[in-house]
Amino acid sequence: MKRKLLAALAGVALSLSAVLPVQAQDALARVMEAGVLKVGTETAFAPFDFVDAGTHTGLNVDVFDEIGKDMGVKIEWITLDWTGVLPGLEAGRFDMVAGPATITAERMKRYRFSSPIAEATVALLVGANSDIAKPEDISGKPVGAGTGTAQLAQLKAFSESLDTPASEIREYVSFNEAYADLAAGRIEAVANSLPNIAFVASQRPEVFKVVTPAFGTPTYFGYPGRIEDEYASLMDKIDEILLKMRADGRMEKLQQKWFGTTFDMPEKVTEPAI
Repeated sequence: MKRKLLAALAGVALSLSAVLPVQAQDALARVMEAGVLKVGTETAFAPFDFVDAGTHTGLNVDVFDEIGKDMGVKIEWITLDWTGVLPGLEAGRFDMVAGPATITAERMKRYRFSSPIAEATVALLVGANSDIAKPEDISGKPVGAGTGTAQLAQLKAFSESLDTPASEIREYVSFNEAYADLAAGRIEAVANSLPNIAFVASQRPEVFKVVTPAFGTPTYFGYPGRIEDEYASLMDKIDEILLKMRADGRMEKLQQKWFGTTFDMPEKVTEPAI
């Protein structure tokens, strides 16, 4: 009887082991063993990530090249529309996100962010001949931003604070679509982070210009990773390399290359302003 009971218990244990999840492997150890860091991003967010003459380029590509060298691993890029990038991270399609993403209090509940890599304060891009001279001039006008972005949330809040809100706030899967509508006159302004629109305006000054001052709350861009304990070592390593790049001047050099300026940033954002 005792043997039958033990056999039955053993059978139950085997059945449970088939359905219970195996303890997750430490992410850094897994990446180092594979020799590959999988990074998810979109390629319509210049100058961070974009395609130029068929080649994936931008600040993120340069930064992750340095990360790959320091870690001794290859960078494998997985590109999606922005609406699929963070869900892809949660689904385990890649190890972290280049993006980057604005560091917000709400996002920090779901993701661990790297040390900031650029300022993310939101400003307006308008047509080169636009009569919008200050952010408040969007009153009664159609404007746009990227769907699911912190820039869209700040644009909506700013519009609602005006005596006469924007007449329409359109949402775009990619900012490139928003810029195309702006150039075609279908909207009158696009809200995006200052580094992004400064780059766009510098590339096509005959079409676009930036409205200053920026209207958004001072914020920063970081690279999102998984928040689970097994990813802590990987994100610690990423932070270690990013801070090393600041100390030895590599980050400043890359910011100057892609933005024409550098940013005064905290080493870590623990209490986001938004």
